[in-house]
Order: sequence, then structure tokens, then C-alpha cells
Amino acid sequence: MSDKITLQTKLSYGLGALGKDFACAPIYIFLMFYFTDVAGLSAAFVGTIFLAARVIDAITDPMMGVIVDNTRSKFGKFRPWIVIGTLLNAIVLVGLFSTHMFEGTALYIYAAAAYILWGLTYTIMDIPYWSMIPALSSSRQEREKLVVWPRLFASLAWFVTGTYGLHIVGKLGNGDQGEGFFNVAMLIAVLFVMSAFLIARNVKEKSTPAKTIEKFSFKDVLQIIGKNDQLKALIGTVLMFQIANLLVGGFAIYYFTYALGNAELFPVYMMVAGIAEVAGVFLFPRLATMLPRKYLWFIASGFPIVSCVVLVVMSVFAPGSALLIGLAGAAIKFGVGVANALQTVMLADVVDYGEHKTGRRSESVIFSVQTMLVKFAGAAGGFIVGIGLSVVGYVPNAVQSEATIFGLQFMMVGLPAILMLASALIYKGYYRLHDGFVADDMAQEPHKAAAVTAN
Repeated sequence: MSDKITLQTKLSYGLGALGKDFACAPIYIFLMFYFTDVAGLSAAFVGTIFLAARVIDAITDPMMGVIVDNTRSKFGKFRPWIVIGTLLNAIVLVGLFSTHMFEGTALYIYAAAAYILWGLTYTIMDIPYWSMIPALSSSRQEREKLVVWPRLFASLAWFVTGTYGLHIVGKLGNGDQGEGFFNVAMLIAVLFVMSAFLIARNVKEKSTPAKTIEKFSFKDVLQIIGKNDQLKALIGTVLMFQIANLLVGGFAIYYFTYALGNAELFPVYMMVAGIAEVAGVFLFPRLATMLPRKYLWFIASGFPIVSCVVLVVMSVFAPGSALLIGLAGAAIKFGVGVANALQTVMLADVVDYGEHKTGRRSESVIFSVQTMLVKFAGAAGGFIVGIGLSVVGYVPNAVQSEATIFGLQFMMVGLPAILMLASALIYKGYYRLHDGFVADDMAQEPHKAAAVTAN
């Protein structure tokens, strides 16, 4: 097979990410706000169902990885599930943004069921989407070039959603946010399905390593994950980072609306942030050639900490400064862009390392961890926001007390900075595959450590 990935494949795969992330970005940016301020659910309840749904994902995401790895069809093992998962998730997405149509006990039951179903159906599509990367080329360099395409298009989807989402909701709803969110969901569902069929038509598997023919059981998942210490290090590193990132994303609308008292600053923040995220992904290959890769995660987590510092400076010396708010948005999302590209490359290295440790190769099972991490980080962020809003005394659509405003500021600035620092420390202490997996280097690692200690 040719290791070269064609431009048509790259573009189609990237457009698939555009549709996919248009379908998930509103969940992470607006769902908490939609549930509390539009549908009328309590913030604590919403935070709780966000977290409860991820307990289910801890089982179903690896199971989906096993199912994909065991799939054999004339269309390959990835594309059938991408199409099936997209069709199901598009339907559930529209249903999820119909929650405001219910009242009383039915409202709470429907919201919980719809959100859990959203997570399950998103898994069916997302895991095969990412885990098909190794099947598109056996060349590591080609895979790393390919990763930039979906990350760029995904960042574009988040940029458009964050910057113009509320404006589009208002336009399509004629001032009725409930109707607006429903109509936006309908539009996104159509684009989402079109992107899935584009992938099915133009993105085809080229390689199926012999070792992936082996059948997997759910019991094997425990061995695949449990014996891979670098996967566990990556999980801790990425989880802390993404919780902080999605905490900021889910909390920003409350921060600007109630703590700063100017909701118009939210799209400014998101617009500059979105541009910076695209820049982070775009510049990642160049940064990777200019700097040792072991420093890139510190850059990725350092920029969001700078963002938090800028917001503190803004609140003290220039409250509501659009310049400083834009700078803060650019700092955090530039780091996020670098991290998103880097973590996918790191995950591919972990696949190679896991094969060395266990003698078994399972791209889909290990890449299922990426899907689970993003969803769990979003749920943890949502849980923290939900519980945090209740603790600080937040009241929807009302003027907040000084104590509540201080609590909102800490949730937007202090906590994310702490989590980003934790991510950098976990990475420094436990992750070792900085330059990819080389069996000889890993075998010598204990001897190198012993020599350093002796000296």
C-alpha cells in the first residue's frame, strides 16, 4: 500500500471533524446554560446527571472500542459505525434540545435520559472516527500530518459555535431561546449526517496490521489499559487539562453575564479564543520541529495559566477591558490547540508502547480512552459548575450578590489554573514517551535512572 494520504482523504476526514464537532461543541459550551436558564432545571441536578452519565461511559466507551476492533465488513471496521453512530446521535441531539418543551417531573426525567443517550450515541461515532487514523497509513509522519486536518476543522467548529452560537440561536428563534436552540440543533443534525457520508465515501482504510485481526473481549480491555503505565500517565495528564479547559468553556457565559455584567463580552472572548486555538493547531507541527517534544505540554498548560492571570489583572485594574479579555481568550485556547494536536500524537505512541507491554495491539480500545476523557472532562466540568453555582448562591436571570460574584470569579480563574498546574506536574512526573516509542530506549530507562541516582 502507499503510505501517502491523499489531499481528498485529508479534506474529507477534516470536514468529518467539522460536522462532528459542530454536533458536540454546543453540548460543552451551552448545554448547562440551556438546561438551567432555558429549560429551568436546577444547576445541582444538571451537574449530577453530567457526572452520572460518565460513570456509564466508563463501561460503554471501552466496550465500543472492542466492538469496533472486532468488526469485519466489506466497508471496513470503522466507516459503518461512523455512519450508524452519526445517524443516531443526530436524532438524539435534536431531542436533547427539545427538553424545554417539558415541565415538572417529566422535565427532569427527560433531560437525564436524553443526555445519557447523547453520550452513548456519540461514543458509537467518535471512537471509530479517531481510531481509524492508523489504518489510513502505516507512516508515522503521514499520520502526524493528517492529525492537523481534523484538529483544525474541529477548532473552526468550536470557534463558530462559541462566537456566533447565541446570536444564531436568537435569530433562528426570533428571540425565543428554546425555539432557537431547537432550530440550531436541527441545522447541525443535517450537516452532521452529510459529513459522515462524506467520510464513508472518501476516507477508506488502506492498512490492517496483521495483529489487529485478533479478536478482543471486554476482559482484554482491563489488561490493555491496566498494564500500560504510559496510558495511565496520559489519562491523568489529559484529564486535568481538559477538565480545566471545559470548565472555563462551560462557565464563561455565566462569568461574563453575571460576574462582569456584560454578556456581549462572551462572543468577543470566544472569537479571539477560537482564532488562537486554530493557530495553536496550525503551528503545532512547526513547534514540534523547533522544540523538544517534552517541552510542548508545558507550553500547552502554561498558556492557560497565563490566561487566568490576565483575567485577574483585568478584574483588578481594568474591569471589562475587551483587550485583556481577548488576550486571556487567546492565551488559553492557543494552549488548547497545541494540546489537542499533541495528545492525539501521544496516544498513537501509547498504542505502540502498549503493544510492546502486552503483545497485543488495539487502536480502538486505546483511542476509546480519548473519547471517554473528553466526555468525562466535560461532565466533571459541568458537575463542578452545577454544584459550584448552587454553593455560591447563583440565581438564574437575576442580579447576583457580591459573594456569588466572587465565587463565579474563582470558578472561572482560580480552579482552572490549579488544574492546569496539576496536569503539568503529572506529565513531568510520569510520562516518558516524549519522542515516540522506542523499545530499546524504554528498556534502558531504569538503568539511566539508576545511574543518575548513583551519581
